[in-house]
Amino acid sequence: MFGFKKIYSEADLINDCMAGKKAAQQALYDRYSPKMFGICFRYMQDQMEAEEVMIGGFLKVFANLERFRQDGSFEGWIRRIMVNEALTALRKRKLSWIEPLENARHQGSYSDSDLQFEAEELLQMIEKLPTGYRTVFNLYAIEGYSHKEIADLLDITESTSKSQLNRARNLLKEQLAVELLN
Repeated sequence: MFGFKKIYSEADLINDCMAGKKAAQQALYDRYSPKMFGICFRYMQDQMEAEEVMIGGFLKVFANLERFRQDGSFEGWIRRIMVNEALTALRKRKLSWIEPLENARHQGSYSDSDLQFEAEELLQMIEKLPTGYRTVFNLYAIEGYSHKEIADLLDITESTSKSQLNRARNLLKEQLAVELLN
């Protein structure tokens, strides 16, 4: 009559999802979707596309739960699936990773110690980066991938990954400098 929801431990949640229990699947989605949406949105920059990527990611999570080895973080495992889904969606767009140098406006150097901003403001600046820069920046600075791993994931060279990261950092420094002057 009151419709109480069961509170699952992570292990019970995984086991009940593998057993096909709809309530457990809903609980897993409810527990992890807010964070996973944020991850997908960082890559896609469009709410509808981010939701599509996230839903596709959760379908893969449910289809592959038996592959989770429980030797690491379950949330980290889901996060990796979401990042891979976002990268797949970006590849389908035929993303170009190198902008012509005439389009790149990254000169100047600023002291990082002088640039203190709230996390939300920084995330908004990251969202404004060109797709290639933003993708490499997210993978390297936020997700913790190495340049070799990024190169393998995106089918680019390590030097392209390093260049994209450097350009992203320079653009962010410029945006931060402009914000400090305002």
